[in-house]
Amino acid sequence: MFIKPANIRASHVRAFFTTRQCNGADERVDEAVAREFHISRDQIYLPVQQHTDSVHVLGPELAPVVSDAVVTDRKHIFVGVLVADCVPILLYDAERGVVGAVHAGWRGTANRILKKAVDVMRDRFSCEPGHIQVAIGPSIRKCSYEVGEEVTTGVRGATGDGDYHIKIKDRHFLDLSSANKIQALSTGITEDNIWQSGDCTFCKPGKYYSYRYSGGGTGRQGGFIGMW
Repeated sequence: MFIKPANIRASHVRAFFTTRQCNGADERVDEAVAREFHISRDQIYLPVQQHTDSVHVLGPELAPVVSDAVVTDRKHIFVGVLVADCVPILLYDAERGVVGAVHAGWRGTANRILKKAVDVMRDRFSCEPGHIQVAIGPSIRKCSYEVGEEVTTGVRGATGDGDYHIKIKDRHFLDLSSANKIQALSTGITEDNIWQSGDCTFCKPGKYYSYRYSGGGTGRQGGFIGMW
């Protein structure tokens, strides 16, 4: 099953988030995407995610590098990220023909990885933030994401105040999806250009993989975008 954001609808662009129904127990997400779109596995680029704030500009070389965001103007290739509670974010600038995929866990959010991806799009490809479409995929929401002081301090320091954070007595709950939306707006991206999934991965274990719900090891869903 694929979830297509409502704001990225160009005929030559394919943008979507997968669910756990996309791939079987023994099939990788990228293999399922290749099968669905009748493309080679080499036409799907996934970075080596390690909760960094590194943004990789994908050129001719397809060897995976350690990074948690990928930006490219290449055609006929999907760039993507894999998640199981963290926030998958897709970017598209129709004016410049540039796409990107971002993996934003709490560390990436605290280090403003989405802003850094937008900075790369602007600096390397002359993208204007006002032209960039942003799609924020399913992730764990504040109804289920209780965190400690370190996480709260890091994310609030990068994002500022907002209702993405609530405190109930001595317990802190964060909504990383909404924190990243606030950070996107701070770059100059407009509200009308942002689509945000309302799904919580923890609350819908039959639809999504959730690291917290499973108590540890689990599968992954992904966010992918490419131009054809």
